[in-house]
Amino acid sequence: MADNHHDHAPADFSRAFAIGITLNLAFVLVEGGYGFMANSLALVADAGHNLSDVMTLALAWGGMVLARRGATARHTYGFKKGTILVSLGSALFLYAAIGVILWEALERFRHPVEVNGLAIMVVAAIGVAINTATALLFMAGRKGDLNIKGAFLHMAADAAVSAGVVAAGFGIMATGWNWLDPLLSMAIALAIIIAGWGLLKESLHLTMVGVPRDINAEEVLDYLTGLPGVECVHDLHIWAASTTENVLTAHLVMPGGGDDDFLHATAEHLHHDFNIHHTTLQIEVEDGGDVCHINNIDQGLCWPGKGNS
Repeated sequence: MADNHHDHAPADFSRAFAIGITLNLAFVLVEGGYGFMANSLALVADAGHNLSDVMTLALAWGGMVLARRGATARHTYGFKKGTILVSLGSALFLYAAIGVILWEALERFRHPVEVNGLAIMVVAAIGVAINTATALLFMAGRKGDLNIKGAFLHMAADAAVSAGVVAAGFGIMATGWNWLDPLLSMAIALAIIIAGWGLLKESLHLTMVGVPRDINAEEVLDYLTGLPGVECVHDLHIWAASTTENVLTAHLVMPGGGDDDFLHATAEHLHHDFNIHHTTLQIEVEDGGDVCHINNIDQGLCWPGKGNS
């Protein structure tokens, strides 16, 4: 049995989180205050959305800190799984804001109020700048870490929404159509649904110990069954220990056995070509439990080596 371990702690984005939370919390106070003064539901809704993002950034920061803690006797993988749970929480926060926004928008359609278009434009333009700057802080880590990707998507979506609020403010000034304000609020809700769906789907998938999206399990299996001397592969499992670390375990039935060089070379190949950071392989010289019986093969419980199919 062999296990290859590569230190793959998530990159430290503490400075980005600190700056992002500070900027966005200050903007929430400004936007919410001006939203009430300008009677703009769009600004208030966007402020509520930004407040949920402040909470999301705080959770993502906490998840990153937890992931960097070492393993213990009771948590042998450390606390890396926290980054996946935080990603799920980020998506749920996004969707929690939708109901409130839609409810208030419908009320405004029924009871329209006078809206200050200029105030909406000015405040929302500030939001575009702040949200864009915050998103850029996380751009570098968005491809390799679902937790950081969640933070990036939140802030990028906010920048787009704020740009829409600017356009609505201009439209209200030009036409006097106050119904544009609740209409935009509904558009914001739709944007939240679209922005959060991929994050929610992938977070749920990883929470249920699914194979990470960037790993093709069939290609991994094809590689393992093609190794010299492998009669069959069984008990193959691939999952995510965190948003940055992937794990594989498998049993290889090899009548001729396998030495350390074979184990280390296989683990290194899985790391380099399949982005699997922790590999544990158990070599079995004999199929003592008759695991590789033809019935198990038919049921998809084990896979024959290419030279034995």
